Amino acid sequence: MNQLPVPGRDTVYVWTGRAADDQRELARRLLRRAGGALLGRPEAEIGVGRAPGGRPEVYAADGRTLPVSVSHVDGVVVVAARAGGPVGVDVELRRPLPATPLARRWYDPDEAAWLAARAEAGRELDFLRLWTAKEAVGKALGTGLRDGGLRRRMPPPDDGGGELLRPVPGCPGVRVGHPAGGAGLVLAVAVAGATGPVDVALEQRAGHDAASRSAAVERTSLPVVVRGSWSSRCSVRGRL
Repeated sequence: MNQLPVPGRDTVYVWTGRAADDQRELARRLLRRAGGALLGRPEAEIGVGRAPGGRPEVYAADGRTLPVSVSHVDGVVVVAARAGGPVGVDVELRRPLPATPLARRWYDPDEAAWLAARAEAGRELDFLRLWTAKEAVGKALGTGLRDGGLRRRMPPPDDGGGELLRPVPGCPGVRVGHPAGGAGLVLAVAVAGATGPVDVALEQRAGHDAASRSAAVERTSLPVVVRGSWSSRCSVRGRL
């Protein structure tokens, strides 16, 4: 990684790569890189596997583990890691879709009504922002989209001017936001259990493997204040 963890700051690190063929192998490489960077061990000493519930797991030989999350679409692989606690990430391609009918079928009625009232030109993007937020929050909570996860209300997507990470209604202590994901991508990052401000460090990678990279790194401060634990109603996965 071209930047070290910031001492004393709760940070989500996000790696993005493009795979020409095997997305799973690229995901493993990025997970090992995350483990090496945040657990302070050589990548060769980092293990990658699955936790009992099916979530990806990164661990060092000394027994330490690292909370991580993985998402992929059309050759794009995104890995998020956070030493400070649970994290979720989801990525989708921007594309035409019947946003209003899909929202009426899957989303909370208030969300569907909000989406229908939005300008038609941005409706598909707003639908995908809500979808990726639901996915990312489900991963951070460890329950995915089970038990009504698609109808779990998200904060309305913000086009700017407000805080990036926003409270999830009915889920105290859980927040979600949409950092810049790159051209043609919609990216969502969620955290749970934070006790103060959380940074997001995005490392964009170009090309077809985890070794090639661009020089652009974005760091966005995400003010997170947790008051209490999340409720049992907020009790990772569906693919659109």
